[in-house]
Amino acid sequence: MKKIGFFLFLLLFSLESCYNKEEAKDFTQFVNPFIGTDGTGHTFPGPCLPFGMVQPSPDNVDIGWDYTSGYQYKNQEILGFSQTHLSGTGINDLGDILLLPFVENKTENFKTTYIKKSEKASPGFYSVTLNDSIKVNLTATERVAFNQFLYPTNKAKLVVDIQHGLRFLTDSLVLDSKVSIENNTAISGYCHNKNWVERKYFFTLTFDNPFSNAIELPKKAKEKAPRYILDFELKNKKLQAKIAFSTVSIEGAKNNLKTELPNWNFEQTVANAKAKWNSYLAKIEIEAPQKQKEIFYTSLYHLFTQPSNIADVDGKYRGADDKVATAANGEYYSTLSLWDTYRAANPLYTILVPERVNGFINTMLLHHKAAGYLPIWTVWGQENNCMIGNHAIPIITDAYNKGFRGFDANEALQAMIATTSKNHPNNDWTLYNQYGYYPFDKIDNESVSRTLESGYDDYCVALLAEKLGNKTVAETYYKRASYYKNIFDKETGLMRGKDTQGHWRTPFDPLKPTSPMNNPGDYTEANAWQYSWASTQHDIPGIINLLGGKEQFTKQLNTFFTLSGEEDNRHLGQEGMIGQYAHGNEPSHHISYLYAYSNEPEKGKKLITQIYNQFYNNTPNGITGNDDCGQMSAWYIFTTLGFYPVNPATGAFVFGIPQVKKATIHLSDNKTLTIISKGSSYKKIILNGKKIEGIEINYKQIMQGGELKFE
Repeated sequence: MKKIGFFLFLLLFSLESCYNKEEAKDFTQFVNPFIGTDGTGHTFPGPCLPFGMVQPSPDNVDIGWDYTSGYQYKNQEILGFSQTHLSGTGINDLGDILLLPFVENKTENFKTTYIKKSEKASPGFYSVTLNDSIKVNLTATERVAFNQFLYPTNKAKLVVDIQHGLRFLTDSLVLDSKVSIENNTAISGYCHNKNWVERKYFFTLTFDNPFSNAIELPKKAKEKAPRYILDFELKNKKLQAKIAFSTVSIEGAKNNLKTELPNWNFEQTVANAKAKWNSYLAKIEIEAPQKQKEIFYTSLYHLFTQPSNIADVDGKYRGADDKVATAANGEYYSTLSLWDTYRAANPLYTILVPERVNGFINTMLLHHKAAGYLPIWTVWGQENNCMIGNHAIPIITDAYNKGFRGFDANEALQAMIATTSKNHPNNDWTLYNQYGYYPFDKIDNESVSRTLESGYDDYCVALLAEKLGNKTVAETYYKRASYYKNIFDKETGLMRGKDTQGHWRTPFDPLKPTSPMNNPGDYTEANAWQYSWASTQHDIPGIINLLGGKEQFTKQLNTFFTLSGEEDNRHLGQEGMIGQYAHGNEPSHHISYLYAYSNEPEKGKKLITQIYNQFYNNTPNGITGNDDCGQMSAWYIFTTLGFYPVNPATGAFVFGIPQVKKATIHLSDNKTLTIISKGSSYKKIILNGKKIEGIEINYKQIMQGGELKFE
């Protein structure tokens, strides 16, 4: 009996140890969805699933640059809870189907206040108590938003506002709608909206309690969609609503609902969402203080919030040509903020979620077939032509260079050639090829930035063409990739606007930032100092040569990080400043890593650490600048690990300095890469027992796993 008792003791001890071990690996405890919701981060606190289609969340205001996600942490009012949102963007859209519970009779001005200390959020869950004692809980599956309202009484009212949306420079939004009250527990319909993009969405809204009355409110000027007040006689003071979406049809939305969320078990839906998030957050383990873990795992959370798979559960989606098609493997991604994410977020996806990468690329190729050019910036599958360059190109080249073969590379090359030879919004290839740059007297703004961004894309076309053995195309595009030299001003050492006669922009203020919406000029949300480093993404030797050698290159970097200029201006990309470095906007993101190519590499490590500590925090204002669909977060994640993709199309990563003593990346095929760092500097880097010569590690080395030691 003693042996049996001892055996049972060991068994229980073992089970308890396993339980504690699993409990310790709840990475969702380190995620704070409120990080980035105050100031310019523009994130939202509501729940979603990794790469999910819906994101229910509170809306404080429905228009204005501060409210691109609908929410600001310090705002004490709530308009209601809409079901779709963008994370960290600079322009408003989505915010579909607003619900607002209330108890007192109202016919207008339905916004409410809430008890701030009651507000809670974690991956897959959001909760708040309104000042009329109604508690709101939100969760979601990939395509279905789940709203739960706990009333103080069984007599309940609910606003259902289908006209609502997060608007940008429009006072109309809905072009057309058709909504039907199917019965006393279901409302279905569609809306055709025009805002940042023109799009159609279809939905079905179902309740677990029947409503006893439905009143349609009078439409205001320019409104084309209904708003209802629904009355309920509840049994237990609880009302639940599920809202499923589709880009295709009402039937598609209903099928999504039936497939993903057939029951009314709110707690289980929250648990499922938490488990799904844990599986993604567990891809990297770090040893770090609590504060650093919160910033890091929230960064991972924001990284995986998008792109959104907008295909229905049966694979159907509505393309850029407004036609319905079926996507292979049920994947068609949108919320593609490519000017931002090609720099670090997409390269990070190739490491952490390689199973998604072919789906991303095939989406881009399908978009090309429908629109005639590769995507630039898409929402709900539709193009808004926002920003410059054609940065699906480096993402595709990067994937091919890393060995991804789940797409037709020759088709991809032809799509790249078409995209960079047939004129489309923000791309006049006739002009570009005629002068070897964009002359500022022929285009309204961004002439220097467009030239430089196009040059990087040209390099990526050449790189893929060379890999595929197409020497003629490679030679043509390598030549175009050097066009940046045509706008290099030797006198100032900067990239400068030039007109059709070859004359420099005069007067020239290299510290003056410009932006097409706020201060049109030759640069995109930046000044000459910031954009002059753009071509170092693909031709560092060329820039060093133009500047007159490595010593001058180093001097230029030092000047850049110490030169004072105008005051911060968040609307012109001037945020998170160290000298002229602006961490709040993407063109600066790789520049601190350029010190690895200079005469003073140690200075780069110190600057990287300064940026890491200075511009991120575990507070609502903890992201400096728009998170831009995870790009700001991706910089933090890479920098934590100790390397960064300066040239994001080659599969190479430049060493910085790890910001933790130990990190473990869980890779595909059950492999792991453990990163160990013993200080704020290092003399050598050892990968699996062998010293790395040079300043880079490549994708293949990372994915093989093992141990990377900074000694």
